[in-house]
Amino acid sequence: MLQLPSTPLLTLIRATTQSAMASGALQPLPTRYEMVKSGGIEFVVRVSQALVRKQKATQTQKQENSNPFLPYETDLFVADISDTHLCLLNKFNVVADHVLIVTRQFVSQETWLDAADFLALLAVLAQFDGLGFFNGGAVAGASQPHKHLQIVPRQLAPELAVLPIDPLLDKTEIAGHLGQCPLFPFAHAIAKLPPNWWQGALMSAAEDVRAIYGEALVKLGMLDSPALSNPKQSQAYNLLMTREWLLLIPRTQEHCAQISVNSLGFVGSLFARNDLELSQIRELGPMTILKTVAQSSTN
Repeated sequence: MLQLPSTPLLTLIRATTQSAMASGALQPLPTRYEMVKSGGIEFVVRVSQALVRKQKATQTQKQENSNPFLPYETDLFVADISDTHLCLLNKFNVVADHVLIVTRQFVSQETWLDAADFLALLAVLAQFDGLGFFNGGAVAGASQPHKHLQIVPRQLAPELAVLPIDPLLDKTEIAGHLGQCPLFPFAHAIAKLPPNWWQGALMSAAEDVRAIYGEALVKLGMLDSPALSNPKQSQAYNLLMTREWLLLIPRTQEHCAQISVNSLGFVGSLFARNDLELSQIRELGPMTILKTVAQSSTN
C-alpha cells in the first residue's frame, strides 16, 4: 500500500538535500567528466579519486557486517513510499537528486524484483521523471546486499538534453512487448511501457511492468517461466527504466580491466577512479567494455 506524502517528492528531495549537506550526512563526490564516443553513443565518463572513499566505506561496512539501511541515517530520509519501501538520499552522490528506494526490512539484493518493488519504483517515477535502475547483485555493480533501487535525473551531463542511449533506442525493433537494439553487441531486452501509466492506477501499472519484466527474463534465458516462483535470481543483471521503456541486461562479470560497471554504463555513463582508468576507457572503448561485462548476444 502506498504511503506517499502530500508534499511533491522533488520538493522533499531538495529540502532534505539542503539539511543533509548542512549536517554533513550527505557527502557528494566531486567529479570531472569528458565525453567519449563509442558505438553510436556519447558516453559521459566521470573521473573522481573520491570514488575510492565510497569503496572504502562500503568495504568497512562489509567487514563489520553492518547495514547502512538498517538503521538508515535519519538525515538522509526523504519520504515513506509504501508499507514496504522508503526513499533516502544517496549518501555518496555524484549527481544531485540521486535517491534510493529501499526495502524497510532486509531483503537480499539478489532476489527478483516483485510487484511491491515495482509499485515503489513507479510511485517515485510518477512524480520524478528520471531514470530508475537496479543492480541485481555484486556482479552487476551492487555495493550493498540490502535490496534497493535507485533513481537519478535523466540529464547526466549539463550539455545533454536526453540520455546518451536515447538515439539508439529509436532504432529498437519491438515484437509484442519486447525488442532489441541491433547496435547493442550484448544480450538484452527492451520493452516499451504502457503510455501515460503514471496518470492512472499505479497498482495496476506495477503489475503490468512486473509481468513485462518476467517476460524479459524468460526471453533472455534467465527463467523458464515469468511466474518468478523462486525468489532468488538465477543470474546477475542490470535493469534500467524510465517512464517510457525498460531495459534488462544479463551480466557475467563486474569489471573490464580495472573498470567497474553498474547499470548506468548501459545508458552511457561510466566512472573512473583516476586518469589511468580514464585512459583505459578511451583505449578499450566504452561499448567494448559493456560487451565484456555483459552476457554475449545470441543474435
